[in-house]
Amino acid sequence: MDIASSSLSQAHKVVLTRQPSSRVNSCSLGSVSAIGFSLPQISSPALAKCRRKQSSSGFVKACVAVEQKTRTAIIRIGTRGSPLALAQAYETREKLKSKHPELVEDGAIHIEIIKTTGDKILSQPLADIGGKGLFTKEIDEALINGHIDIAVHSMKDVPTYLPEKTILPCNLPREDVRDAFICLTAASLAELPAGSVVGTASLRRKSQILHKYPALHVEENFRGNVQTRLSKLQGGKVQATLLALAGLKRLSMTENVASILSLDEMLPAVAQGAIGIACRTDDDKMATYLASLNHEETRLAISCERAFLETLDGSCRTPIAGYAAKDEEGNCIFRGLVASPDGTKVLETSRKGPYVYEDMVKMGKDAGQELLSRAGPGFFGN
Repeated sequence: MDIASSSLSQAHKVVLTRQPSSRVNSCSLGSVSAIGFSLPQISSPALAKCRRKQSSSGFVKACVAVEQKTRTAIIRIGTRGSPLALAQAYETREKLKSKHPELVEDGAIHIEIIKTTGDKILSQPLADIGGKGLFTKEIDEALINGHIDIAVHSMKDVPTYLPEKTILPCNLPREDVRDAFICLTAASLAELPAGSVVGTASLRRKSQILHKYPALHVEENFRGNVQTRLSKLQGGKVQATLLALAGLKRLSMTENVASILSLDEMLPAVAQGAIGIACRTDDDKMATYLASLNHEETRLAISCERAFLETLDGSCRTPIAGYAAKDEEGNCIFRGLVASPDGTKVLETSRKGPYVYEDMVKMGKDAGQELLSRAGPGFFGN
């Protein structure tokens, strides 16, 4: 559906009201804006004006600018309709325009919203309805069928296999990979009273939380976009939640962050913070456009992490975390983790080697094989 006709053309800014007694850690967020939700770099004159108004719930609503399709597009971008997915699509559009003058004209790039099964079914855990591929399947089908030219994905939603007739040759520069702690009454997980409920749909987060803080409870089916989850927290359904800091930065919603968890406290999901862009295997024109955007350091890190995940045959039923990065000497440092769903057992490993594709993929696979061997059959409770 066109953005102009989409019922998803409005997004909610959610600013949490903290309890007066709450102590909040000061977080170093660099120059990140903390003024609330916005879609960055929306400057086309074809975009409708937005009006901000106060809703009856007390939250500020900000409309997502409407893009009119005024000409035959050179590039049709497919994306989900959530505010974060749209922010990522707009980021992709602006990077393409900055690199290619022929794409600057209004209507040269058209953004197509595609609703996925994962967006439609929010009442069940992801694992019960088919796993993370549900956030990419319909978009991939539109790509294969020629309804769109490129597909913009959050890389952590992309299965380790790609559909036939598609390639994923481009990763944009990676955002901060850490998780953010969001709470109205405490500054960290350690400060939450015993019995407090933490909301998260991620088994990775659940297992690491319960491993370190077994007195806490985790609400597993805590799903929805960022705004929905913050509204649930504000409404008292849970006492705290964890969200990817990358998404909050892209939405300019870091004012809701109580503290940022270190990598030692919470190892991130494979490919967290990374945007991937796919095209058809036979579309050399789009492949050339995407090659101009690719951030090779990010692509190599993601390749290492996904090799680890593929070796473990990871799904939404398996708590898995992995992170690869370049150290000060230019080498790849990889850390991987698997856990039992209840957090009673956590196995970790690490690797160091050259920051070269073949070596990094080998590191990821080798780390996965080690943890498979150490875990043994039945470790994940499947």
